[in-house]
Amino acid sequence: MRGFVAVFKREMLGLWVTPLAWIVTAVFLTLQGWSFYTLVEYYAKFTTVSVDQGPLQAYFVSPFIVMSLMMICPALSMRLFAEERRSGTIEALLTAPVSAVGVVFGKYAAVLATYGLMWLPTLAYPIILRNTGHVDWPVVASSYLGIFGIGASYLSIGMFMSAMTRSQLIALVLTIMVLFGTFILGLGEFIFDEGPLRDMCTHISVRGQLGDFAKGIIDLRRVVLDATAIGLPLFMTVRVVDSWRFG
Repeated sequence: MRGFVAVFKREMLGLWVTPLAWIVTAVFLTLQGWSFYTLVEYYAKFTTVSVDQGPLQAYFVSPFIVMSLMMICPALSMRLFAEERRSGTIEALLTAPVSAVGVVFGKYAAVLATYGLMWLPTLAYPIILRNTGHVDWPVVASSYLGIFGIGASYLSIGMFMSAMTRSQLIALVLTIMVLFGTFILGLGEFIFDEGPLRDMCTHISVRGQLGDFAKGIIDLRRVVLDATAIGLPLFMTVRVVDSWRFG
């Protein structure tokens, strides 16, 4: 992990000094605010506000959340290595006294921290609803845990795709294709009959994971799946970066 802190600081500076993180965050929060307001307005006409049956749970399980993650995470991760390789700065980074593991984990930690900061303002939503109804904070915490796990895996996949090309656009498209493919595969839980295939689709379903965590159900199988989807791309990215140094 040699050089982790230096790479992390460098990447955070690169994200927040340039307009990328600010633009992505502004668009993300605007869309999330609109989605939450729409759900609150709808449920205010039909039911009492609560986390078990109300706008907060509907917000965390809405398809809009999934679509947002499938666009925001690739946008954040597309530049991590692709831009370095295009501009030629990757050579200077690889000749510095830093390890491949330090480079990869430093960049990943920076983009993951940025992802977390983007979600931070949405904590205002349950705080607002607290004044109008009951909010089960452990369930809210588990909902955010589910979103964090999915986002962390999406960012890890995006980083690997960024390491595979010199073009940010290609990295963006490849990541979206992979994420959309897994989303479509997860929809098999509504298509296939009872059996191993349906069980597999149910297990990897993003909507299923969001639904369980929004109910306060933390399934360790889904946690292991997220950890695998994070660790495997990171491992492959380290191997790719090592190949640049010794290739």
